[in-house]
Amino acid sequence: MGMTLTEKILARHAGKDRVEPGELILAKVDLALGNDVTSPIAIDAVRRMGVKAVFDREKIALVPDHFAPNKDIKSAEQMKKMREFAREYGIVNYFEVGRMGIEHVLLPDEGLVVPGDLVIGADSHTCTYGALCAFSTGVGSTDLAAAMISGEVWLKVPSSLRIVLTGKPGKWVEGKDVILHIIGKIGVDGALYQAMEYAGDGLSSLPMAWRFTMSNMAIEAGAKNGIFPFDGITRAYADARAKRKYEVVAADKDAGYAAEMSVDLSSLEPQVAFPHLPSNTRPLSRVGNVPIDQVVVGSCTNGRIEDLRSAAAVIRGRKVHDGVRMLIFPATQEIYLQAMREGLMETFVVAGAAFSTPTCGPCLGGHMGVLAKGERAIATTNRNFVGRMGHPESEVYLANPAIAAASAVLGRIGGPDELGL
Repeated sequence: MGMTLTEKILARHAGKDRVEPGELILAKVDLALGNDVTSPIAIDAVRRMGVKAVFDREKIALVPDHFAPNKDIKSAEQMKKMREFAREYGIVNYFEVGRMGIEHVLLPDEGLVVPGDLVIGADSHTCTYGALCAFSTGVGSTDLAAAMISGEVWLKVPSSLRIVLTGKPGKWVEGKDVILHIIGKIGVDGALYQAMEYAGDGLSSLPMAWRFTMSNMAIEAGAKNGIFPFDGITRAYADARAKRKYEVVAADKDAGYAAEMSVDLSSLEPQVAFPHLPSNTRPLSRVGNVPIDQVVVGSCTNGRIEDLRSAAAVIRGRKVHDGVRMLIFPATQEIYLQAMREGLMETFVVAGAAFSTPTCGPCLGGHMGVLAKGERAIATTNRNFVGRMGHPESEVYLANPAIAAASAVLGRIGGPDELGL
């Protein structure tokens, strides 16, 4: 029997001819990532062990994004620890405020992740890079410390869930809707410790931005990673950015999968995940009347330029509803500049939205948009757990950027068609 995409990549990095689901391996990492919440713990561990050098100064990335720019004294101290460590150990890929961005958008856009890579990060949404046909997954801070020292990580090889996509999505249906639909079908533990491997002729309708969104939310289905096959869309993105050569990986035709499911993209409508689970999804036509207080467009899930364009196309020439706050978070400085050059920033500000510097901000209830008791937000983020964006008695609804923008105008959850679009 052949191997899946994930098995192929893991075997290569473990120096083995083949690996099997459930097998424990020691694998070499191409990139180890930490942010301002998780890397200080790893840094402390490295220092306690008395280690004076990391395994490779160019294969570690430290990105302050969760509470950046510093929101309080504690976050300032954590970022200071990252900054000093990067300087002392000569970490090449330390991204200071002013050139940083949300880690899972920044690193692939910077060309630091390429197809076929094995990437670990002390953040659960490290699985994002599977869009590039790489194996990427989240680990704990002590695992990050060990990887920074040794360049290796222990992993259990996951089995794979094959998801076959067919057809083409209709108007206002985006990658966010596809992954919310899948999570709604299988549940938040439906792919527990599995690789969600995508296939089918529907892939040709999915731009890279949507693939990143779908891989990003693999963890919301309990998966170890999400991964897309390498194709012309992957190549165009990677060749324009890659800082090093890469080797293409393909699944074997006789690869073994734990299960398979199909999704007809043409049958989908925009999806909304109700509190308090990403799996609590409903098609937009069944949402009903849900007034909102806040709209958030951004995050590692939907903070790319394509996402801002989608939201801007809906809100252009309209106004944010009285009593609603709309917050826009471009995921990187480059995306910020692109939004400015394309006039998207002006579109949002004229409509009555606030346009922010790149940061994770309100996604984790961090800053710049925390919810009060009883408030509701519709967001393009990835999680809507109890208290995720602030008060435990607040509510978060998940949707794509176009739905979020339409809701900002309507003052309740709704779609662009209600605005005549």
